[in-house]
Amino acid sequence: MDVDNFSQQIEELRSRVRGIWQRTATQPNSQHELIIEAFDELQMAVEELLAASEELEVTRAGAERERQRYQELFDFAPDGYLVTNSVGKILEANYAAAIMLSMRQKYLIGKPLIVFLAQQDRQIFRSLINNLQQIQDCIIELKPRLGIPFPASIRVSPVYDSQEKLIGWRWLLRNISEAKQAEERVAKRTVELAKANQQLLDEITEHKRAKSQLLHLAFHDILTGLPNRALFMNRLEDAVNFSKRHPDYLFAVLFLDLDRFKVINDSLGHTFGDQLLLTVAQRLQECLRSTDMAARLGGDEFIILLVGIRDVLEVVGVVERIQKNLALRVVLDGHEVSTTASIGIALSTTGYKQPEDYLRDADIAMYRAKAQGRACYEIFNTDMHIQAMAHLELVNELRRAIELQEFRVYYQPIVSLSRGRITGFEALVRWLHPKHGIVLPEYFISTAKETGLMNLIEQWLLHEACGQIQQWQEQFSSSCGDLSKCPLTISVNLCTTRFNEENLLPHINKVLQDTGLPAPNLTLEITEGVIMENNDKAIIRLKQLRNLGIKLAIDDFGTGYSSLGRLHHFPINQLKIDRSFVNGSIFDDGNLDIVQTIITLAHKLGVDVTAEGIETEEQVAMLRKLKCEYGQGYLFSHPLDSSQATALIMANPQW
Repeated sequence: MDVDNFSQQIEELRSRVRGIWQRTATQPNSQHELIIEAFDELQMAVEELLAASEELEVTRAGAERERQRYQELFDFAPDGYLVTNSVGKILEANYAAAIMLSMRQKYLIGKPLIVFLAQQDRQIFRSLINNLQQIQDCIIELKPRLGIPFPASIRVSPVYDSQEKLIGWRWLLRNISEAKQAEERVAKRTVELAKANQQLLDEITEHKRAKSQLLHLAFHDILTGLPNRALFMNRLEDAVNFSKRHPDYLFAVLFLDLDRFKVINDSLGHTFGDQLLLTVAQRLQECLRSTDMAARLGGDEFIILLVGIRDVLEVVGVVERIQKNLALRVVLDGHEVSTTASIGIALSTTGYKQPEDYLRDADIAMYRAKAQGRACYEIFNTDMHIQAMAHLELVNELRRAIELQEFRVYYQPIVSLSRGRITGFEALVRWLHPKHGIVLPEYFISTAKETGLMNLIEQWLLHEACGQIQQWQEQFSSSCGDLSKCPLTISVNLCTTRFNEENLLPHINKVLQDTGLPAPNLTLEITEGVIMENNDKAIIRLKQLRNLGIKLAIDDFGTGYSSLGRLHHFPINQLKIDRSFVNGSIFDDGNLDIVQTIITLAHKLGVDVTAEGIETEEQVAMLRKLKCEYGQGYLFSHPLDSSQATALIMANPQW
C-alpha cells in the first residue's frame, strides 16, 4: 500500500465518525445504540487502519530496499554517473566517476563539472547544457584533478520536476582510452593490412609477370627471342598428330647450320657474333609465313617448321629464298660480313609417328649438305639414315675402344739424311679392332675429331710414345753409340681441339715428369690449318709450348696455303714437307721447285726440314743434294709396332 491509499483510508474513517456524531445529535433516544454502533465502526476502522499501517510499513521497507539497490547500482556501476543542477554543478557522483576524476565522492559534490573538462572541449559542454534534447551523446576529453587526460564518451539526459521544469542533468561517463587505443591500433593495423594487401597484390602481379617471363624463357631463345627446341617440338608434335588424321596434310622440317660462323665469331668477337645471329633470326622470319615457325637450337643452328605445304617444290622455294636473304651483307662495327647456311630437309611423307624422327633426319641431311660445301641443301633419304647409323655405331665402337684400350702405337723411323741413321720416330695410332683387326687412322680419325674423342686418344698416345722412347733410350744408349751422342726423339701429332685445350700444357708437363723423357726429345707436329685458324692465339700457344723446352714442327707444309709473310712469327723448329711433293717422281709437275723453295725458306728461317713419303733412292739423293736434314717414308720402314721397332733399333741400319 502506498502513502496516498493510506491517507485516503484515514480520510474515509474520519468521514464515517463524523456521520455517527451527526446522527447522535438528531436522535438522542438512540444514543446508547449509536455509541455501540460507533464503537463497532471505530473498532473496524482501527483494524483496517492497523492493517493499512502494516501494509504501508511493508511498502516502505520494499521502497527502501529498491532505493538501496539503486544506490548500490549507482555507486558501484563500472561507468561514471553524475547528477548536476541545470548549470552543471555536481549534486551526486558515483564511485566510478570519483575514480575517473581522481577525487573522492564527497569532494566532488558542489564542484562545477566543467572544471574537469579539457579546455578545447568546454564549449561542447556549454552547448550540451543549453540544448534541451532528451538524450545527447558526444566524445570529450576529461581532465582529472590528478593524472593524465583521457577521452571519454558522454551521454547526458535532462531532469525535470513535476511541472516539467528543467532542474538538472544526468551524466553517464565512460573511459574509452582503451577503446580509442584499440581503435587506433585497428586503424593502424588496417593501414598496415592495406599496405600488406597492396604489397601482396604487387607481389602477385610480379609473380604473374615473372611466371609469364619464365614461361617465355622456358620456350624461347634468350638472344634472338625465337622459339627454342621445346616449343618447336610441341608445334612439330601438333603437326605430326594432325597429319595422322589428315593424310593429305604435308609439312617439312628444315635444319640450318651457318657456314663459317666460327671464323666470324672468333675474328670479330662474340658480341658481333651475337649481332649476326640476331640478323639471321630476323631474316629467317621474313622468309616465312605466319603459320610457319623458326626456332634456334643453340649456337649457330636453327630449325624451321613449314606447315600446310603443297609439295617439295614449295619447300625448295623457301630454302632458296632463305639462302638469298642470308647472303645479303651485314655491317658489324664497320665490318661487312655475309653468311650462308647448310640446310637439311625432312619431309612428312616419311610418315613417322614421333616428332624427334623428323628432326633427326633433317640433322642428318644438313651434315650431308655441309659436306658438299657452303650454301647447299639436301633432302633426306633412307641412304642417309643408313650412313648415320653406321656413323653412330662407329662412335660407340670408338668409345668402347678407348675404354678397353684397343688402340696401339706404331712407330715410323725418322732418318738423318746426312748420316743415314735413325734419329727418332713418329708415333702413329692404330686401332686393333676385335673383328676387323688393325684399322688405319683414315677410317676413324675424322669421326674421332668430330666427337671430341680424338683428344682422349691423343692424350693416351702421347703418354705411351714418350714412355716407349725413354725406355729405348735407356735400353740402347750403351750398346748403340749413336744413341748416346744423339738421343732418340719422338714426334706426336696435335689436332685442332687438343691444341686449344686449356689443360694442354699441364698435361704435357705431367707426361714428361711421369715418363722421365727430357723435353727436347719431344716434338709436337701441328698442321698449317691449326695455326692459321687461331692466328695470334696460335703464336701465344706455340710460345708457351716452346717455353716447356719441347720442339715444334709444322706438318704437311705446303698444302695449307699459310701466309709465308707470317711464318717467321711462329716459334717453330722444323717444317715437314708433305708427301704429295716427294713420293712418285720428285721431278714431276714442278714438285722439285716447291721442295727446293721450302727447304731454302726453312734454312733462311733457321729451322730444319723433314721430307715425308720417301720411297726411292733417287728421292733420297735429290733431298741430300738440296740439304734436307731428315727423311721419312717406306724406303726406310713402314710404321712398326713396338717389338718390330725395337728390333730395328737393335739392327742399327744405315742408308
